[in-house]
This record gives sequence, structure tokens and C-alpha cells, in this order.
Amino acid sequence: MTRTHPRGILLAALSGVALALGGCGSDDAPAGSTATTTPGTAGAAPETTTTAPVPDGPFGAGCSAVAPGGPAGFAGMSAVPVATAAGSTPGLSRLVQALQAASLVETLDTTQDITVLAPADVAFEAVPADALQGLMADTPALTALLTHHVLPGRLAPAELVGTHTTLNNDEVTVEGSGEELTIGADGTLVGAGASVICGHVQTANATVYVTDQVLQPAEG
Repeated sequence: MTRTHPRGILLAALSGVALALGGCGSDDAPAGSTATTTPGTAGAAPETTTTAPVPDGPFGAGCSAVAPGGPAGFAGMSAVPVATAAGSTPGLSRLVQALQAASLVETLDTTQDITVLAPADVAFEAVPADALQGLMADTPALTALLTHHVLPGRLAPAELVGTHTTLNNDEVTVEGSGEELTIGADGTLVGAGASVICGHVQTANATVYVTDQVLQPAEG
């Protein structure tokens, strides 16, 4: 699982991936129902297909832990960069500790237009203590893990669904639609499927989706 990424070249890697993928996002899928008519059945009732509503703001049962102040709390997060915003969020304290251990706070705060799949404290608590302690002491492995949670571009929920190249230069696949977004068990550190528990949170430089599991970078 361990991948060595010296911090001195991390910003260059971020820029390269962002340039390569900057045009890959798609527009949000429309919400509601669309009607279609089968040729040759004039006058028949139209068939309808239903798509999941597209969230236009923060969503998810875990949002109360992300911004206890409700809309005012989210407004405050939108005014500061992502690592700084996480630092004022009680439910993301373990992520902030990991970013500090890997010396990535400044990097995330100064990189523009990214999407962060941010593991909540409960995600880190699901990792066995000895494994987590070893990871926190291994800077290259920790850097690979954390940058695996970062995608270039500010992705709306509909754009997040699919397979994306991460800033660790590997891939993560998000499934689902609307407010139900998941990552398969094979993509997490402890082998349990991950869910977005608070999504589409805006900071000054990033869009954040809080997850209930720590994701697993590709082995290499």
C-alpha cells in the first residue's frame, strides 16, 4: 500500500493532474421527471423516467457534526480554505491531525479548485489502533493516503459519480446518485463500504464530501 511521494514535488503533481483533468467534469444531471412517447402510439399516456434530485447545497445526516451552527456554520467554512475549515470542525479533528503529521495543511489550503473526500473522526476510529499509529508515523504512506482523498476540480454531486484520478495519481470510484453516494468496500482501508454522510460542503478553495470510512490508496 505504501507509495513514496516527496513533499517537495507534491504541488507540481497537483498542478499536472488538475491540468490533465480540468475539462473532464460533466454538467449536473437534471432533477425531476422527463416524459417520453413511444413512436406510433400517439394519444397514449407518456412514459416517465425519474432521476434522483440533485442537491444544491450541503446534504446528509452527518452535516450537524460538520457545521454545528447550521447554515451560519457552512457560511463560515465557505470563507476559508479547506484545511483551515476542517480545523474548526470538531468532527474532522482526526483528519486535521493526519494532515499536520504529513505536513499537508498548507498544500491543501493553497491548492485551488479541488474536491476533498474527507474522512470523519468515526472513519479513523474504525481503523485498528496499531495500524493507524503505524500509518501516522510513516510520512510517505500517510501522504499517499491523504492525497488519495483529493480530486482535481470542484465536483458537484452528479459529477462526483464515476471513476476519478486522485492527486495520489491513482483512482477512486464513487457510485450512486443524488444524496446517496458510496464507495465500495474494496476502496476503503478496513474493507467496509463507505458512504458520504455530509456532501457538497463549500470552502474557499474546495468542495468537500465527508465520508464514514478512510479510503485505501492503490498498492504500488
